[in-house]
Amino acid sequence: MTPEITDSHCHLDFPDFEGQLDQIIANAAAAGVTRMVTICTKLRLEPQVRAIAEAHAPVFYAAGTHPMSAADEPLASTDELIALAGHPKFVGIGETGLDYHYTSDSADIQKQSLRIHIAAARDTGLPLIIHARAADEDMAQILTEEYRNGAYTCVMHCFSSSKELAHAALDLGFYLSMSGITAFPKSQDLRDIFASAPIDRILVETDAPYLAPPPHRGRRNEPAYTAHTAQKAAETFGMPYPDFAAQTQKNFNRLFSKARADTVQP
Repeated sequence: MTPEITDSHCHLDFPDFEGQLDQIIANAAAAGVTRMVTICTKLRLEPQVRAIAEAHAPVFYAAGTHPMSAADEPLASTDELIALAGHPKFVGIGETGLDYHYTSDSADIQKQSLRIHIAAARDTGLPLIIHARAADEDMAQILTEEYRNGAYTCVMHCFSSSKELAHAALDLGFYLSMSGITAFPKSQDLRDIFASAPIDRILVETDAPYLAPPPHRGRRNEPAYTAHTAQKAAETFGMPYPDFAAQTQKNFNRLFSKARADTVQP
């Protein structure tokens, strides 16, 4: 029997999947990917993302303002995010975060947006979904400061940052998510960071349509390919694949408790 896993982060509303979602979800099921969380990165697009989750039983969703869009989109409000959380298939806040690689000029508005999303995660009890790139020091500082103001849960999505940020996140009880990057041949340093993390704090994802793992690298990613990332991740942790898959399912259910089979509303 194919081990079951969850793609904890993908973007099924992107044009790459237009008109193909039934096949994409069937492909995922065949690979053992029985659930996926599709992420809305601009709140004005939330209705379209919500519709995908409503139309497909294995799909859940989250919404927020991506840091690279923070300067171009209306600033979210905590109340707005809390209201969205009332939907039965809305399971996380974000993605939000800091990205100074391409958009360092909007750092101030990114920080403001991030703190709003953290407040919503704290108030709703839903996990915060963090995008972090080239902003490790500010990210660690804000996450830690805000945690002192009140606990919240969080996943560092597609984690590919420094060991220092990894340790800061893990010290707060947060989770790290492994994307296709961790399966790239030259990513041994990143695999070493994950290997030093507690196994009960690990998730897997695609970030589809981006970052396809081998043997699909350079082509469009899709949720089915979570299996390739997870198989390589099992090697990183020195575990049989079925055991690793089962552990990540437990981890996902603990963090994204609203998406557990026993809590999903018909």
